[in-house]
Amino acid sequence: MITGEIKHKIDKIWTDIWAGGITQPLTVIEQLTYLMFIRSLDEKETENESLEALGVEVKNKIFPQTNEGQAMRWSKFKDKDAREIYEIIGQRVFPFIKSINSNKTSAFSRYMEDAMFLIPTPQVLQKIITGLDELYEHDIKDLDMQGDLYEYMLGKLSVAGQNGQFRTPKHIRDMMVKLLQPTPDDKVCDPACGTAGFLVSAAEYVRNKYESEMTTEQWEKFEGEAFSGFDTDRTMLRLSAMNLMLHSISNPQINYADSVSKENDVTDTYDVILANPPFTGTIDAESIHDNLKAITNTKKTELLFIALFIRMLNLGGRCACIVPDGVLFGTTKAHKSLREELVENQNLQAVISMPSGVFKPYAGVSTAILIFTKTNAGGTNKVWFYDMKFDGYSLDDKRNKLGTEGDIPDIINRFHNLENETDRKKTEQSFLVDKEEIENNGYDLSINRYKEIEYEKVEYEKPEVIMARLDELSLKLGNKMEELRGLLKNEF
Repeated sequence: MITGEIKHKIDKIWTDIWAGGITQPLTVIEQLTYLMFIRSLDEKETENESLEALGVEVKNKIFPQTNEGQAMRWSKFKDKDAREIYEIIGQRVFPFIKSINSNKTSAFSRYMEDAMFLIPTPQVLQKIITGLDELYEHDIKDLDMQGDLYEYMLGKLSVAGQNGQFRTPKHIRDMMVKLLQPTPDDKVCDPACGTAGFLVSAAEYVRNKYESEMTTEQWEKFEGEAFSGFDTDRTMLRLSAMNLMLHSISNPQINYADSVSKENDVTDTYDVILANPPFTGTIDAESIHDNLKAITNTKKTELLFIALFIRMLNLGGRCACIVPDGVLFGTTKAHKSLREELVENQNLQAVISMPSGVFKPYAGVSTAILIFTKTNAGGTNKVWFYDMKFDGYSLDDKRNKLGTEGDIPDIINRFHNLENETDRKKTEQSFLVDKEEIENNGYDLSINRYKEIEYEKVEYEKPEVIMARLDELSLKLGNKMEELRGLLKNEF
């Protein structure tokens, strides 16, 4: 997470851009994103060169192997005169990154074609480059930088949070990926992809676990159709495309679409869905796809997206999604019908309750993770509940890392060994609940509905015993006071 010192430095860069005449926060974010991407391309090329030095063949270099091509690298131009930097980026580097992917139909090409370089002066550009370079080199090296920066900058938008638009912390994304365990043969989707964080985490998991055994066909799939995302914000789509390209996904299936509307007809397509959909939004009832209304007749996006996940999954497909607590116990007909669908017609496997501080400082909402498999024929027998108390970070606005992974390793281990949970009591941190009990409780999925609190009986001594002890203490105190008076007389 970003510390106070780093926030101060980002604010300084932001102020420099603001002073230069760019006062629209969204434009500031876009321009900083482009520069972050340009720097990241140079880092990626340096990694390629290190691999070559070790004898590993690198097929596709990022920059042309000419003097002009190498001059476009961040490390080559960052220390030059401000006017020369401005000319290199504006006239050469920026057009280069807009056409870096030769496939004109790719997501990157489609969402970069209308991108514009808007830094107003060489002096402002030089200040930004110096500030970003200092951040990367001294403060946030090796962190999940691009997403963390975007998350912090998003907080400066006046609309931030109104539609639940905040980025899922990387350690929570990674946990959800490890719970579902995607393989190289799976097609992974996030229908509300934002910065593509879930897709990046899934790609990292697949690469780390299967890299040495993946076939040529699997690698081709990995670079393209294995990862798909949808969003309605072109800025986020651009960021998603850049983020995925830097993780070796050269042609991700990133599309502009309102996922829950009639324009999205995707059905029975994906093997894995990972998502943190908008929480508080509502949309026009007429634009909602009819087959979503059949599951939950509502305008609330947090309910519609879960119905969407069911529709978009293949039979046997798995989903892990974050929902606000209201989804678990809401009393409206739409809430109940959605929960009944998960329990009765699909295989609901787990409800992991998270502490409300997980999304601070951007939001203080209480949330949970739902994990289910699409069957369209039921299959829910017992539902596993886990009460996460600690995720490895402080639960205040600072969200400082506290040196452990909290409950996360325990959650992953227990979920993959549910046969060992059978005898656990409802007074413990995790336990199983029979489907019939959930049904009898109106399909309420709140952990507090089933968790039992164990009260310990406190035995108090009889009043006369307590009074006798007080008398004894009073006598001892009187004796000590007399000793003290005697010492004071002798002293003076």
